[in-house]
Amino acid sequence: MAKVTWFGHACWLVEGSPVEGETLGVVIDPHDGVSIGLKKPEVTAEIVLVSHSHFDHNHPEVVKGYKKVIDKPGSYNVGNFHVKGVPVKHDDKGGSLRGDNTVFVFELDGIKFCHTGDLGHTFTEEQIEKIGKVNVLFVPVGGVYTVDAESATIVTEQLKPNIVVPMHYKLPGLTVGIGSLEPFLEGKKVKKAGSNTVTITKNDLPEETEVLVFEYTP
Repeated sequence: MAKVTWFGHACWLVEGSPVEGETLGVVIDPHDGVSIGLKKPEVTAEIVLVSHSHFDHNHPEVVKGYKKVIDKPGSYNVGNFHVKGVPVKHDDKGGSLRGDNTVFVFELDGIKFCHTGDLGHTFTEEQIEKIGKVNVLFVPVGGVYTVDAESATIVTEQLKPNIVVPMHYKLPGLTVGIGSLEPFLEGKKVKKAGSNTVTITKNDLPEETEVLVFEYTP
């Protein structure tokens, strides 16, 4: 059973076991709160993943107790924890507008998580193959700097996760000018978490892709 907590924007904490008897926390794309108008994350974890260097995704210093920061594509082992970083772009112009971005794929408690960072385009067949099977997909949906609702829907269809978690959309107080969540939800099977924290069990993963909407707590 893995525990997932949202700190707003693209910042997540995933806690679980890479092997039986061992538990660790992974924070992805930590912001510092004040720079984007949100609450500063109060979080402790061993691993920090940073998809790209922009200010709203790259503040590992807010994470207490971390042992390793991974901010580039590649294959990494930290003890029994394994993570793969797949290189993509921050825009649909080959990176000429906003540069590079890394999609991170890792497994805890038998659940394969994929965080797409500030993905700016749909995937190529080669990228889909490198990412592989995904159970839980974190995807931006607010457009402007990333894929919008339409392209995020295509990305979801490309990877076919059990659960897709929208992120990087308009929130109360957020000073990053991006679009709202609602367009992405249209026509989809949606479940409201009712909280910023959810536990996910491998045996309870839905067979049909389900959108899981977390609640941000200012």
